[in-house]
Amino acid sequence: FGNMRTPAGLKSLNDFLADRSYIEGFTASQADTSVFDSIPSAPPPTLSHLRRWYNHIKSFQAQRSNLPSSKTQFVLHEASRNDASDDDIDLFGSEDEEEAAEAARIKEQRLAEYAAKKSKKPALVAKSSILLDVKPWDDETDMKKLEECVRSISMDGLLWGQSKLVPVGYGIHKLQIGCVVEDEKVGTDMLEEAITAFEEHVQSVDVAAFNKI
Repeated sequence: FGNMRTPAGLKSLNDFLADRSYIEGFTASQADTSVFDSIPSAPPPTLSHLRRWYNHIKSFQAQRSNLPSSKTQFVLHEASRNDASDDDIDLFGSEDEEEAAEAARIKEQRLAEYAAKKSKKPALVAKSSILLDVKPWDDETDMKKLEECVRSISMDGLLWGQSKLVPVGYGIHKLQIGCVVEDEKVGTDMLEEAITAFEEHVQSVDVAAFNKI
């Protein structure tokens, strides 16, 4: 039945006695007294089958030596109840403490696993899609060269996209070019400053569209 000093052992014996009056057969025997001696104190009322059997076998203590011998050799995990005082035995506290410690351990393990999983998850990078209008000085500006100048601008977090020439009048075209930027690394002011630095080709830069991705 296990260790009679633990709730698990007592419960196992209680379950065994649910449909039995004795440990062996139909009469009290040395098997009953042997198991009785391994139980340190009277079982709690919650273990009704064990408590019934315990009180019944207790009534045989005066004539226990006259009881028939056991047919089975019972291996007991602890010494008899005389080996330790009742004050030293906590039938349920130790299991409650073990369960609480196990629950705390599982909680800490789950928190650690969640934190590890969260740390591996890549941080969301805020990005924006920007459409720029780059205007030349006049109709004699080399627009192909102007676009080459704009695309030559390289920044961490900047990716140039498609472009086209849009007529503005009097034979003049503006370069309309798109790009995707990481918000924390590239701003519209930085782009305008970098593009207008090509002052031989660029007159001005305007933000035609700005959308968060």
